[in-house]
Parts: sequence; structure tokens; C-alpha cells
Amino acid sequence: MSEQLQVPPAEFRSYYGKPILKVTRWREPHLPAYLFLGELSGALATVGALAHATGRRSLARTARLASALGAYAGGAFLTAELGRPERFLNMLRVAKPTSPMSMGSWILASHSGLASAAAASEVTGLLPGLGALAGAGSAVTGPLLAAYPGVLFGNTAVPAWHEAHREITLLFAGGAMTAAGAAGLAASAVSADRRDFDAAWRLAMIGAAVESAAGYGLETRPGPAGEPYRTGDGGRVLAMARYLTLGGGVVALAARRSRAAAAVSAALLTGGGICAKIGVLRAGKASAADPQYVVASQRPAA
Repeated sequence: MSEQLQVPPAEFRSYYGKPILKVTRWREPHLPAYLFLGELSGALATVGALAHATGRRSLARTARLASALGAYAGGAFLTAELGRPERFLNMLRVAKPTSPMSMGSWILASHSGLASAAAASEVTGLLPGLGALAGAGSAVTGPLLAAYPGVLFGNTAVPAWHEAHREITLLFAGGAMTAAGAAGLAASAVSADRRDFDAAWRLAMIGAAVESAAGYGLETRPGPAGEPYRTGDGGRVLAMARYLTLGGGVVALAARRSRAAAAVSAALLTGGGICAKIGVLRAGKASAADPQYVVASQRPAA
């Protein structure tokens, strides 16, 4: 009987020294800033709607104005990332439910319009009924805007993003709560009225806990999928994000009695949220550039 030929195990190689995958060209600080401002706007829209429903007029006004500003500032960073404004408009030519990019474009456009209408009604006092309706609508699009980047990242072929899509989505959702809470703490540090401090403090603490848990999940993923989150630039920036977020949560414990502590806590929490986005972006780039992660992610678990 003839001997069976055995195929040797595949090695992690690239094609003439080139990566197997095309490394994303998403840049810093454009994309992290867009992600942070988008989740901030989304969370504040929900806060504004809840405050309006419970009769907290001052909080509703502040949250709706900040939500509209965050949406447009985030859109500006997205436009800078795309290079030309018409590229974003081109994405609105079709609506494809199976495409996270298409749905994300429509979510951003819808949320920006609704948040703007709610903010305009608050400022002018005109059409309060329509303003309240727009605010309620932005409370629906807001959480979608905050969480959809996790779905978008997980729908790519980048190993570090695809394999950890659940943790990334949770990281963005927690980051949205942290960002909104940090904005509330910052407002309480400069405002004479601190009646809304407790709500902002609780939101910041819950968000920091969720964001930290998701970051820990990324760093402790077994096998090659978690390695880019523990090593290299991605690992270092994520570690910095963890320390900033946890530090912000600790300082927030003293924010009830100290305006300075509230301001410092808001700054630390904001820095942690931005660093988390940068760390995820760098980890994804590292995994796409290394054939080891690309090949290993497509092999069945032993």
C-alpha cells in the first residue's frame, strides 16, 4: 500500500512580507474623537428625555444642548476622517439593514436632526410639543448611536475586533454612561445649583464599572484574540484607560463635598474613555498587520 501524503501544518506567513489583510487607515484623533462624542451625545439625549419627563427643566435643557453640540462635533470629526463631506452624504443614498456602516450613517443623521430640534425648542421656547417629541426620539436613537460602533467593528475581518465584538460593544455602552456622567460632574463643579449632582454621580459610577469590566474582558481574552489588547501600543493605551477610569471613579467619591474633586473626576473619566477608543483602534491595527492573528482566528479551536 502506498503511504499517505501528509500535509505539514500551515505556518504564519505573509505574501512577500505584506499583511494578509489591508490594515485600516482610520486615523487618530479623528476616529476616537468621533466615537467619544457620538456616545456622549447619545447618552445625554437619553438623560435629557428622562429629565424632561420628570420635570427637571434645567437638566433637560443642559443635556439637550450638549447632546446637539456633541452630535455635530462628532460629525465634524467623522467628515475630517472621510476626507470630503460628500462621502458621508453618499452613504445616505441607500439604506441597507444588513450593513452596519449604512445603518450607522442613518442613525447619526437621524439622531443629529432630532437632537437639534429638541435643543432648538429648548432655546427658543417655540413648539414645545414637537420639541418634546424630538427629544423622546433622540432618546431612542441615542443608545443606538452609542452602541453601533461595536457592531461595526465586530462586522470587520480585523481579528482583534471580530473576536471581541461583545466586549467592544459593552465598552462603548459603558463609555457612553461614563461620558454623560462626567459631563454632569463637570457641570456641577462650575454651577451654583448642584441638585442634579446625585444623578450624574450615579451614572458616572455605573458607567465606569461597566467600562472597566469590558476593558478587563478584552485584556483577559484567552489565546491570540486577546494578545493585541495586552501587548504593544494597544495594550499600553488600554492599561492607561483602565487607570484613568478607575482613578476617576475613586476621586468621584469625594466629589459630593468638593467641586475640585468633581472637576478632576470628570477629567479622569473623560481621558479614560478617549484612551479606551484609541487602545481598541491600535489593537485592531496590530492584529490586522500580523499574519499570526489573521490565520489563528480562522482556525477551529483545538
